[in-house]
Amino acid sequence: MRSTGFRRTFVMLMASSVALTATACGSGDNDDAADGKTRITVNCEPPKSAKVDRSFFDADTAAFEKANPDTDVVTHDAFPCQDPKTFDAKLAGGQMEDVFYTYFTDAKHVVDVNQAADITSYVKELKSYDTIQQQLRDIYTVDGKIYGIPRTGYSMGLIYNKALFEKAGLDPDKPPATWEELRADAKKIAALGKGTVGYADYSAQNQGGWHFTAELYSQGGNVVSEDGKKATVDTPEGKAVLQNLKDMRWSDGSMGSKQLLVINDVQQMMGSGKLGMYLSAPDNIPILVKEKGGNYNDLALAPMPGGKGTLIGGDGYMFNKKATPAQIRAGLKWLDHMFLTPGKGFLGDYARAKKNDAPVGLPEPRLFTGAADEKDQQVKKANANVPVENYQAFLDGNQSLEMKIEPPQAQQIYSVLDAAVSAVLTKKDADIDQLLKDASGKIDSILARG
Repeated sequence: MRSTGFRRTFVMLMASSVALTATACGSGDNDDAADGKTRITVNCEPPKSAKVDRSFFDADTAAFEKANPDTDVVTHDAFPCQDPKTFDAKLAGGQMEDVFYTYFTDAKHVVDVNQAADITSYVKELKSYDTIQQQLRDIYTVDGKIYGIPRTGYSMGLIYNKALFEKAGLDPDKPPATWEELRADAKKIAALGKGTVGYADYSAQNQGGWHFTAELYSQGGNVVSEDGKKATVDTPEGKAVLQNLKDMRWSDGSMGSKQLLVINDVQQMMGSGKLGMYLSAPDNIPILVKEKGGNYNDLALAPMPGGKGTLIGGDGYMFNKKATPAQIRAGLKWLDHMFLTPGKGFLGDYARAKKNDAPVGLPEPRLFTGAADEKDQQVKKANANVPVENYQAFLDGNQSLEMKIEPPQAQQIYSVLDAAVSAVLTKKDADIDQLLKDASGKIDSILARG
């Protein structure tokens, strides 16, 4: 998807709100360095402001070059890794790096505009490929051909404050499993008073539409039809999502009076101990602690209420269509070294992360299966520095949920759904049936345009 900045590709040890821009060099450049090496350009190097992450990334790349002396890796920094304002322009202009970062929802788009190399015949050389979860591999497979490699994956869940649960007389080890239970728990938490909010949700900057989608999936619904041609939000499941939000906002008073919230607002509320619950992926937890004043011991994670499905997302790398066979092979080796070796590399060296006070033990990302997953989890557990027991409910509950990726044309659709979510949270007399009917028509038009 085209990120609006409310998701992070990895947690910065030294956070920065400054986006740094790098000049990209694509495969139009000579793929051979002066000394005869194969030269590849790659992006998503952490910016200089993230000193620790930057040092890890550069050290890992240097180690790769030492182990592969025939390859020269030229890294380009970026924060965020993909800027939605420039992504399509770089694609159209042929200025993408040889190995470039994408969100899961970018895969088909990049292929459709003919800017991705078909790497099907090369993945057999990537020793880790078969260990990656099939559902994540499938995201980068279009019409039977492979165009990319997953790097991380996440699924949505429910973050809740155990301390507030206890104060409200709720069992902190028994999070709500249904939306009815969530509504009841939110009401009890809000009754604590002193500005305490039981449940908060986003409703602006496309983030309301994103969460509507996650909540619809949890009810067993879908945003668009299986063939991607028609909206499927004007349904009993869609109505249940909006009715629940409206009831909590106006009948229960459990969502507070301030609305049109975005992720930073909600994170601030949770970090300050004034919020009981909100939907998010596990990567929010260290942000709540390191940036918003939260405490790891108070923050727990449960699966999505509803028990039917959850929204998944993540990122990976694709290859420039101009990349040579030598560049593709070198790029795959670099990805294997950096991200796809259990317990090692930029995202998997848990001992190094722990030594530098980065959180180790969060339930996601969980990229691998089988023996590779067992090894990765073993190393993670050995270096855990967060209360892993707080996330067990999430791990257990996710086993029975259907994992669903975001809809096509996600950002445009989220903009439409934003209006519906914000309406029920700001207008007591909002007409849910009309809101869903209007949204459905607008989404149909978006899908028709392709």
